[in-house]
Amino acid sequence: MKNIIVGTAGHIDHGKSALVKALTGVDPDRLEEEKRRGITIDIGFATLDLDSEYRLGFVDVPGHERFVKNMLAGIGGIDLVLFVVAADESVQPQTREHFDICRLLEVPRGIVLLTKADLVSADIVDLVRLEVEEFVAGSFLEGAPIVAVSARTGQGLDLLRQELYRLAAAVAAKDSSRHFRLPIDRVFVMKGFGQVITGTLVSGKIRREAEVEVHPLGQRLRVRGIQVHNQTVEAAYAGQRTALNLAGVEAGELTRGMTLAEPGRFQATTRADCRLHLLSSAPPLKNGATVHFHSGTSEVVARVVLLEEQPQKERKVNPGQTAYVRFRLRSPVLLLPGDHFIIRRISPVTTIGGGRVLDNLVPPQSLASRLKSYQETTRFLQVLERGARDEILENLLRRSSAHCVGLHELILRTGWLPEECHQAALALHGQGKAVLLQDNPLLAAEAVYLEELSGKVLEALAAFHKDNPLAEGISREALRTKLFIRAHPLLAEAVWSRLAERGKVAVAGETVKLTAHKIVLKEEEEQTRQQIARVFEKAGLTVPAVKEVLPQLPVERRRAERILQILLQEKVLVRVSDELIFHAKAIGKLRQMLAEHKTKSSRINVATFKDLAQVSRKYAIPLLEYLDRERVTRRVGDERILL
Repeated sequence: MKNIIVGTAGHIDHGKSALVKALTGVDPDRLEEEKRRGITIDIGFATLDLDSEYRLGFVDVPGHERFVKNMLAGIGGIDLVLFVVAADESVQPQTREHFDICRLLEVPRGIVLLTKADLVSADIVDLVRLEVEEFVAGSFLEGAPIVAVSARTGQGLDLLRQELYRLAAAVAAKDSSRHFRLPIDRVFVMKGFGQVITGTLVSGKIRREAEVEVHPLGQRLRVRGIQVHNQTVEAAYAGQRTALNLAGVEAGELTRGMTLAEPGRFQATTRADCRLHLLSSAPPLKNGATVHFHSGTSEVVARVVLLEEQPQKERKVNPGQTAYVRFRLRSPVLLLPGDHFIIRRISPVTTIGGGRVLDNLVPPQSLASRLKSYQETTRFLQVLERGARDEILENLLRRSSAHCVGLHELILRTGWLPEECHQAALALHGQGKAVLLQDNPLLAAEAVYLEELSGKVLEALAAFHKDNPLAEGISREALRTKLFIRAHPLLAEAVWSRLAERGKVAVAGETVKLTAHKIVLKEEEEQTRQQIARVFEKAGLTVPAVKEVLPQLPVERRRAERILQILLQEKVLVRVSDELIFHAKAIGKLRQMLAEHKTKSSRINVATFKDLAQVSRKYAIPLLEYLDRERVTRRVGDERILL
């Protein structure tokens, strides 16, 4: 059965609640004060099944101007609207305001109902019909069915059901595969069950015993039970009016305006960049103005920052204009790109505009950087409006201080599913604009930035080799500290790999060098090199400590250390421990002696090794430990096994 949310809209006392009751048999006015005063104060709910094909969840909203904020908490996310105009009064002030709200929220379709048709003549009904047709011309209700009805006599209700059935067929089925999100529109305590919240499940699905996160609190709660249209179920899906019994929360902690969502997926915000349309009936909206900001079921006070490049004193949005606007919210709200919003004046409290959220997580900026970035920001917002995922990812990469975007951040910024994030990254990679640093979880980097870093690495290596001609290369850690201090660790690895694949650099362990770099010794240095090699070759396995050799050389200690390092890199010398270095020929002879010993015995102890190598314990232990590391021997107790 397809679930469809139907909202009512219209002036106070035009018969919205009576109509819902006549259709469904349920009185949506649940409050004692509503029944006593005969007006709707808060949103109410009812259900109607049409031929076992469609289940209509009605959200009845108040018409009084004082309760428009309650109306806004219920009207968001509806599939169609029953736009009510009383035949005995025609279009009234709240008719206009509710109509403006429906247009700003981009309600896709609706039915116009001329209520109380039994109270006037057919001629008056026809006259009001003409007035309404003129009123809705050019809007989403132009050409919509206009049905004269009476909740008291039942006139027109059968025709209304037929029109509801016809429009219900045109409503696309909701996608329950998206991330779960449910704005709370009602909270109450049920005796024996505890805390219960209700709302329209705008996306995704939720199952009993699942965990949900409350925004903006960040608190995680367990779903103890679920009801959909007063029926207990195991799961609820997008498009359904849903009641959740929550465990782990105290009475009074949850309120209307909060949102339940999939844990860890989203983040409430206090800054959002939006596309705003200001109503023609509204006064000019000045930069810095304070407004009521409504989205979903939330209402917060917000300050307006215009993003258009205008002289400071002229910065305003004129009636009927559309502009890019940043809202600074006094309290955090969970917003996603594409969410609708409405703004109302602080005083008098009237609806003045609305639009869509484009960028939901705007970083804080100084005034100077904000003034410089208006043009760049508006370009980015235009990209977000176009909605091409690869283009959005390209711009997110460009705007990221780290020039990398991971899966978690992408979902926070866009609300995309993981597979949609991967598809966007692959598309951008195919265009040569992104590099995939990691597939699971996804981590993408801007290709241009990677090229810039690669160039900087080559420049840094060239400078290092110039200043250190006797050094084989620089440590990767030193390069990271110099060039990648704020970058993701995988970005540095990608640069090494990229340059190595192109044959530009050679990476050996933790050392990086230009492939073209060759160590060229001066005559004096070459003589020192040969002298060092001879000292260690002549010493055999009874070498002097390094600290004893270096002072005897005819060059300064620093250069001698570099030349010693060259001999180690060339594998002419072998470092066995911090203080002991042997000539490779001596180590080779030792390996040969052990191979000959192995023909007689596969085991050797320290004493036998000392006799075999003719060395003292001072050399025997470090040599045996080196041989263990080289897998020539393996220690077992007090002996070594020759491998």
